[in-house]
Amino acid sequence: MDKEDQQVGKSRQSGQERERGRLQIIPCTVSQLLSTAEVNGAFRIGDLELNQISVVGVVRRCVPSEVKIQYSVDDMTGPPIDVTQWVNSEAPGVPCSSDVLGQYVKVIGSLRNIKGQRSLLAGNVRHVEDLNEITSHMLEVVQAHMQCSRNAHERVWTVIKSCSLQDGISFMDLSMELGFLNRTSIRRTLQFLLHEGLIYSTIDEDHFKSI
Repeated sequence: MDKEDQQVGKSRQSGQERERGRLQIIPCTVSQLLSTAEVNGAFRIGDLELNQISVVGVVRRCVPSEVKIQYSVDDMTGPPIDVTQWVNSEAPGVPCSSDVLGQYVKVIGSLRNIKGQRSLLAGNVRHVEDLNEITSHMLEVVQAHMQCSRNAHERVWTVIKSCSLQDGISFMDLSMELGFLNRTSIRRTLQFLLHEGLIYSTIDEDHFKSI
């Protein structure tokens, strides 16, 4: 395979990965959504871009209008998050009445930041009929977070291993190389790799080499 074919293959694979990312629904908590990093207009947990997310929580407020329904959803991991769903026949929502207050719902949608206020634009809101779904959702959140952490560890370690400089790679250069990761995630990953004995610091606490 020549270089041109290899490049085409890589581009096709990259496009497929982006498409999978757009279609994937990431289970999250409200706390994660309110604290996650925003890079170039995209929300990320580690190297995982949050295009479509799901949240399970209790409806604390429901305000209907002719064109949209506004909810306040609380999963007890942080303050409630505002949810907006535009009214149309293709995106069914929970009937907005006093009966829905205090009930669990599952929201699938995308995170928005408008004038510093984060909220959800819902594509679907439905009642949680089986309370086991609440536990299942939290387990899925943990699993997604663990997978994201493993990916971040591998990315950071790969960059450190590829550095041939005698003093190793600096934290600043590492952050620039891994611009899709926030610095807090990189720091946590470095601590993990140091603890596991996979890397070590060199001339100071901000330069690292692989064992």
